[in-house]
Amino acid sequence: MTGTTNPTKSVMEHYSNRIVLTTYPNQSVANPIPLNWGASTPTSRGPVIVSRSKSTISKRNAIGAHGGSYAIYGALAIASGALDPDFRPNFLNTQPTFNFPTQAAWGDKTKIVSMDPFGHEIVKHYASHIESGLDVRPTIAVTRATMRVSEISEAIKIGRLSIDGNIVLNGQGDVRVTKVAVEPVWYLPGVAARFGVDEVLLRRALFEHTGGNYPELITRPDMKVFLPPIGGLTVYIFGPPERVSDPNIRLALRIHDECNGSDVFQSDICTCRPYLVFGIEEAIKEAQNGGSGVVIYFRKEGRALGEVVKYLVYNSRKRGGDTADQYFQRTENIAGTKDMRFQALMPDILHWLGITKVDRMLSMSNMKHDAIVEQGIPILERIPIPDEMIPEDSRVEIDAKIHSGYFTTGKQFTEEDLKQVKGRGWDAWEDITH
Repeated sequence: MTGTTNPTKSVMEHYSNRIVLTTYPNQSVANPIPLNWGASTPTSRGPVIVSRSKSTISKRNAIGAHGGSYAIYGALAIASGALDPDFRPNFLNTQPTFNFPTQAAWGDKTKIVSMDPFGHEIVKHYASHIESGLDVRPTIAVTRATMRVSEISEAIKIGRLSIDGNIVLNGQGDVRVTKVAVEPVWYLPGVAARFGVDEVLLRRALFEHTGGNYPELITRPDMKVFLPPIGGLTVYIFGPPERVSDPNIRLALRIHDECNGSDVFQSDICTCRPYLVFGIEEAIKEAQNGGSGVVIYFRKEGRALGEVVKYLVYNSRKRGGDTADQYFQRTENIAGTKDMRFQALMPDILHWLGITKVDRMLSMSNMKHDAIVEQGIPILERIPIPDEMIPEDSRVEIDAKIHSGYFTTGKQFTEEDLKQVKGRGWDAWEDITH
């Protein structure tokens, strides 16, 4: 066709015929800008640089790519001609809507190992690098929003939540919130120490079990920072964000791990959405009472096993007789483990926010509780999900978890009890094999 261009050809022309690898520390193309993780100031710490653009490739000091799990879409956009390979973001007016006060933990390489504590103000701190042509990008963004959740609207309607005009804005359920989005940035020595493993072993496992996608994990021991291709997290703050780090103000906290089927589509096989909206409501109430409410949402779908594994487990449960005593075994049969969320890295965001104690922890998880307390953040009260909010079909999940160590103020279950807790069958849908 006349008048058309070939995007593939134009993109290929951008690349040189020779693929430049920065595989070894002493190559002429490897001249990384110093990155001193744990330095007390952003300038002495240095920017995180991963881009392979022509102006930046020799200055790279980290492994991976920006965007977390979205990095591949960026590559696809370039390959298809939808994105200029040399594109640089214009960061005008993108600065945070709230300047979180610098915390001592930002300069402590043992406290924050899975996110860049200075990742929200790269324009402010690393302007000279950007102006010199280097591709430096944020890994944290802070904004404001108004949210509306149907259960919160119902709580207002029946009078369980009040309209204060500041946090809860109206009877329709509009709620004012400050949001923080965070992409993962791993300081590999710190991550290894958090899990009690050798850094060399961690690097080897990451290399081997991502299909060998990141050879610099093995060949560039001088590069200590890795941007993994995984989901990040979002913080939702109810009430003035400056209250979060004030130890004299009460804090209600919900740590929530992603569950698309329940959180979005309201499947009743688990307690995820009910507990999430309970956490939101309690966070709002705490903020309305002069305290602070925080909900942190981690992208760890299906206990970080993914939805494919999750749905295979569902099939195994429902076809094999869905009883609570077999709940974890169904997952282990397919995934080899019952949980890969590994809460050891989760408290980093609490350190970044300046949280030094949790007055009300809206979670029953022993793993989340232990990870937070082990990082020196006391939890004063634990709040289980109210019984009336637990869907009938999710009793299999929640009762099995209580038996395994989840906190409860209610009944403790024996193995015999668990055998009697059964989920909804598929009898009207298909034949069941036991």
